[in-house]
Amino acid sequence: MEYTIHPIAHIRTDFTDKFGIPRQSGLVPELTARIVFEPEYRDPNALVGIEGYDRLWLIWQFSTVAAEYAAGKSWRPTVRPPRLGGNERRGVFATRSPYRPNALGLSCVELAGVENGELIVRGADLLDGTPIFDIKPYLPYVDAYPDARGGFTDTTKEYALQVVCPDALLCKVPENKRAALSGVLKNDPRPAYQHDPERVYTLDFGENKVKFSVDGDVLTVREIL
Repeated sequence: MEYTIHPIAHIRTDFTDKFGIPRQSGLVPELTARIVFEPEYRDPNALVGIEGYDRLWLIWQFSTVAAEYAAGKSWRPTVRPPRLGGNERRGVFATRSPYRPNALGLSCVELAGVENGELIVRGADLLDGTPIFDIKPYLPYVDAYPDARGGFTDTTKEYALQVVCPDALLCKVPENKRAALSGVLKNDPRPAYQHDPERVYTLDFGENKVKFSVDGDVLTVREIL
């Protein structure tokens, strides 16, 4: 049987390209995004009581992957997690890879407010325009298991870079987005298998293009346009 589901909303973020999007939700809590509901679901009654929760689950689609599937590409039973250097394979269901049968994503975000029937959230790891299929409240007493094992991520979760960005460049970024940009860079946007200190990367962040290089554990911003 085939099932049809429809987006209830889309998200507006500062990421117009997948490069630089945090590996998981919550890694950069300074990132702010807006969830905009589709007209048929833009009913204020659907949000009554939502302010009583600090966090929400978003169920969404890896839309770029879904487009690849529509063009004939298929899902992958094994994948190479970037945090393992791109060389070791794991079963797709043992990872959060986007190349899964239904290309569905799951993110936990902080609810920052409700404004004009839209949700303001923090810590999202979604591409701008990503379709959202459902929103559910995060319940700490059943959703949080801090002592649970995290598989291969237990060996990679504490990774962070030192970010060096001259004030003359940082001032080109809107003041309310500077902390978020720093958090994105600190979490190292590069694939884990790229270690060329001479390579200059370009990150699209909001209205800015950020050029940077990484040498060891130091990320240096070279230019901001």
